[in-house]
Amino acid sequence: MDPGCSRLLPALCAALADPRQPVADDTCLEKLLDWLQTVTEAGSSLLLLQENPCLVELLFHVVKSQDLSSRILAFSLRLAGMFAAQETCFQYLQGDSSLFVASAAGQLLVHVLDLAMRGPAEGHCGPQAHAWPACAQEIVCHIEASLRSTATPQVAQALNVLTTAFGHYHGLWMQGLWVRLSPLVARLLERDPVPAAHSLVDLLLSVARSAGPSPDGGLWETLAQTLSRLSPTQAGPLALGILQLQGCPQALRTQAFGRLLQPLACVLKAAAQAPGPPGLPEGAAGDSVTVDTLLSSKSACVGLLCCALAHLELLQPLPQRPSPWPQAPLLGAAVTILRFCNGSASPTSDVGGRLCTILVGCARVQRAALDFLGVLSQETGPQEPVTQVFAILLEYLVSPDSSPMVLKKAFQATLRWLLRPPRAPGCCDLDPHPQLFLGELLPVLQKRLCSPCWEVRDSGLEFLTQVTRSWGGQAGFRHALLASEVPELTRQLLRDPESYVRASAVTATGQLSSQGLHAPPASPEHPGVQQSLLEELLHILSTDAEGFPRRAVMQVFTEWLRDGHADVAEDPEQFVARVLQAASRDLDWEVRAQGLELALVFLEQVLGQRGSRCAYAVALPEAAPPGTLAQALRALCRVQLFEFAFRALFDCDRPVAQKSCELLLFLRAKAAPYGSPQDAGGSPDVASVEATLQRWQAGEQGQPLGHLEPGAVMAVLKSLDLEGLRDTLAESSDHVEKSPQSLLQDMLASVGVLSENEADCY
Repeated sequence: MDPGCSRLLPALCAALADPRQPVADDTCLEKLLDWLQTVTEAGSSLLLLQENPCLVELLFHVVKSQDLSSRILAFSLRLAGMFAAQETCFQYLQGDSSLFVASAAGQLLVHVLDLAMRGPAEGHCGPQAHAWPACAQEIVCHIEASLRSTATPQVAQALNVLTTAFGHYHGLWMQGLWVRLSPLVARLLERDPVPAAHSLVDLLLSVARSAGPSPDGGLWETLAQTLSRLSPTQAGPLALGILQLQGCPQALRTQAFGRLLQPLACVLKAAAQAPGPPGLPEGAAGDSVTVDTLLSSKSACVGLLCCALAHLELLQPLPQRPSPWPQAPLLGAAVTILRFCNGSASPTSDVGGRLCTILVGCARVQRAALDFLGVLSQETGPQEPVTQVFAILLEYLVSPDSSPMVLKKAFQATLRWLLRPPRAPGCCDLDPHPQLFLGELLPVLQKRLCSPCWEVRDSGLEFLTQVTRSWGGQAGFRHALLASEVPELTRQLLRDPESYVRASAVTATGQLSSQGLHAPPASPEHPGVQQSLLEELLHILSTDAEGFPRRAVMQVFTEWLRDGHADVAEDPEQFVARVLQAASRDLDWEVRAQGLELALVFLEQVLGQRGSRCAYAVALPEAAPPGTLAQALRALCRVQLFEFAFRALFDCDRPVAQKSCELLLFLRAKAAPYGSPQDAGGSPDVASVEATLQRWQAGEQGQPLGHLEPGAVMAVLKSLDLEGLRDTLAESSDHVEKSPQSLLQDMLASVGVLSENEADCY
């Protein structure tokens, strides 16, 4: 250890152990632990203890009073000696009320067990548990005792320790551990109710994953028994996990899928006019236990349905999902649940009537069902259910009872169904069902864009942006949109009082304009004068008080430049110059960073990069010769791109400086093959430019660079250590003063041990 640290550590230990001198900054404690762990892991733990015998006692004292208890405990036990710390681990596992402390103790026990089994007997520690080291035997005996306990917390802690072991270690000794403990784990299923069911599920799935594609048959049997013993709510995560396993027997997969589907089967049966839920696979019929759970209370019903929908949503895109996939029944179930929730269902059974009472107006179930409905859009199937899907989505979009979040989910699900692949590949227009639905949807969207709730207006704008991005070139969509008031309303929302809405309106209007779908409104100051969208967005960039709309404008302008928007292609240099001038004055670092992104797009275009769609770059070859390079550099100077980039290079916000550094490195690399900077023309006053940059770096940003010649720019670029600056910017903000001695000085200062001038705060 550094001598300076050795002198400071005893005083710090005494200060931290004094309850009258609390340390307010947990970050310092965290950094202290990180450093001490590094020291001990480097083999200095014995020396550290000899020099500071009070350290272990101190850390055990702190563990009872600090939020960082788990890390402090783990370190203190490691410091005190792995094998000597087992008894303390057991005590914390049994008696400590903190989940973090218990988790740390459990992790340390597993680590100790692994180290013991990796000892001289490694390679021989198979199923013969009697041959294990005494240390390992002691730990396993403690786990066995916990599994036999009648106290659920102790059972849960033992199961969690085993889950950690099987999740992180895969030695031969793990097989022996499972052979020894699996009978005790299976015996838990005989209790009523099954204790620590969630922890039991985690353990069984962890064991199955660690065993690979061919575990022993006893594990599959245990999984099947567990699946049948757990309650409907508890069985869902296990069923999903089983369906994700490799090499799982088909019978077990069928059982697991059936358990996942049971809540939806009950819903379908409750709403059916005829008996029996058609189309669901074997084992999915809702049993009395599931029905009882659904009807027991509103919280139980909501929880079970939300979990079932979420698990099926996760399962749907997986390659190992069950086949055939029951698309039509699942669509029917999702639509039925949504009808129960909005009160439009007409059940004929007592169960259906009670479900209506429980679910009506339940936003949580509505959100889960809409998410699941959106996922189901990826599947193909008959058109009749699709009609039902569009009908229920329209009901939710129209309903005044739909909450803002439910409306957002309804818009998202609608988008997914509208954008599903057409039935006829290569078709240039919409399918009949989406086209018909669109005619009903746009009036609803108009209404939602006028909603008094800003979240609703925002969701409508996001939907419009995404559907326009995908359908902007389709004749049916263009005709319907231009016949509506949506483009004009979107333009009006550029002046919305809520900044989030203004930002979304900027994005939507920019997308509409890119597709030629925007409507030019009259200027509010001069109603008879048409104001161009470009001017309106520049006005927002220069004057909006909130950052979100200005960031959105910069993103739109970058897309316009990249895509060759008509308003930009008329005079790209003037456009870029005006945008960079506005961005350079912006106090929002994200606006300035986006300005550098726009500058990079322009730079690529004037250099004739492949893939550029801007008319400005048509005459430039892909690899520009020196003469063309000089022309490109002059264009960059005319738009004052270098003034913007050099200022950004010394920006106080690191992401801006990093982006500028990368841009200048890119330009220097492109220009490097063309020899001396004098080839670019002129006799540059390089010294004047470098002097200005030095003043900028010192914080004097007032003086402009003035007119720049390409030769001066290239000379300055070659003189700058851009690689070194990039490395410096990549370092953490506290890299200069994060030494252990500095840390100890800061902590001592925070508890008043050092005088003010001795502190080394960073």
